[in-house]
Amino acid sequence: MYYMFLADGFEETEALVTLDMLRRAGICIKTVGVGSDMPEGTHRIKVYSDISDADFAIDDCDGIVLPGGMPGTENLFASDVVLDAVGYCRKNSKLTAAICAAPIILGRMGYLDGKNAVCYPGFENELSGAKISAESCVTDGDVITAKGAGCVFEFSHQIISYIVNKETADKIIAEIQHKGLN
Repeated sequence: MYYMFLADGFEETEALVTLDMLRRAGICIKTVGVGSDMPEGTHRIKVYSDISDADFAIDDCDGIVLPGGMPGTENLFASDVVLDAVGYCRKNSKLTAAICAAPIILGRMGYLDGKNAVCYPGFENELSGAKISAESCVTDGDVITAKGAGCVFEFSHQIISYIVNKETADKIIAEIQHKGLN
């Protein structure tokens, strides 16, 4: 099972488009409400989470997705459940995908040393040890990072390519009539 953590102040586009794309690809992913069963996005859109952080069990975690946004990223970083999930995924070589400001969580925790990574422009100094890429989205092993909401389709494509395969990712992108990732 894959999990996407949503805390108050999350960037709605990054979360909901990614969630939709992964589910279209048949990936089992649940949203985890951090501190609330109905977190509110940065643009005041409330979303019912599949489970609360109190119900999250790390034993079936195959990987995590962290949408950005502010103060969503800071709220994720303040959660012991999220930090434990990030640590578990990094220590067990499981997918860790973060977009926009959320890659700073990985940087602050020391999990980007020697990794190619990106984040929302202006937060690069928080990607401790990372090799900052000029790309909009980067996969380096089991870590996927992207710059922001405008990169969400590429971010989703790379996650689907990692979990399923590139052919499935290409098919999903074509089905939604997105051009430019092939």
